[in-house]
Amino acid sequence: MIRMIMHGCNGKMGRVITDLCREDCEIEIVAGVDPYMGIENEYPVFANIAECKTEADVVVDFAAAAAVDGLLDYCAQRKLPVVLCTTGLSSKQLAKVEEISSETAVLKSANMSLGINMLLDLLQKAARILAPAGFDMEIVEKHHNQKVDAPSGTALALADSLNEALENAYAYKYDRTMDRTKREKYEIGIQAVRGGNIVGEHEVIFAGIDEVIEFKHTAYSKAVFAKGAVEAAKFLAGRAAGRYEMSDVIAGV
Repeated sequence: MIRMIMHGCNGKMGRVITDLCREDCEIEIVAGVDPYMGIENEYPVFANIAECKTEADVVVDFAAAAAVDGLLDYCAQRKLPVVLCTTGLSSKQLAKVEEISSETAVLKSANMSLGINMLLDLLQKAARILAPAGFDMEIVEKHHNQKVDAPSGTALALADSLNEALENAYAYKYDRTMDRTKREKYEIGIQAVRGGNIVGEHEVIFAGIDEVIEFKHTAYSKAVFAKGAVEAAKFLAGRAAGRYEMSDVIAGV
């Protein structure tokens, strides 16, 4: 049985993951971390990760960006593998993620769903064919009105996938409202929509002359991300120090 610490256990994703693990005979949440204590759990909950002394095999993080620094220090010190799902990290925090991966196993993904990670691969193939043929590339992402970071981490991952396929030839354009200029030939437009309770929708548009090709992924519930996070935790427990991706989980490396 894999022993897991749920960092952000009383948030929306933490609750979904708690329910999934309760029904999973391969993994058990042995402790949770959350500053909000208003929910009763079957495992002990600590307000801060530094207070948690519970022995575990892996940590799953779905908390706030402000709590990530302390989490990374904790995991590096204890050589504890961590599945890092929180988005909106600063460049300094992202550098720290790379730094601690020399001390312990770290799996970071902007999106934990199987569908999105398959889409990343498909987009690279499409970009190599369509971009050189003159197709413009645009990304539109939609999320609920409580999401604070924009564009989403997933939208940035999709853009990075396009750019990687094209050897980083394209610039990103996040907002055109203050820039009254013609669209540059080599740019990837990224637009963010926030409203209602949209779980997550990402559309990648390749617009050419007289034809448009669209790739779209829609998440109808948070369960798709929670399931991916749990599978990632199972994969990462016991792994050697290093940086891992969801593609490794899918491939079963």
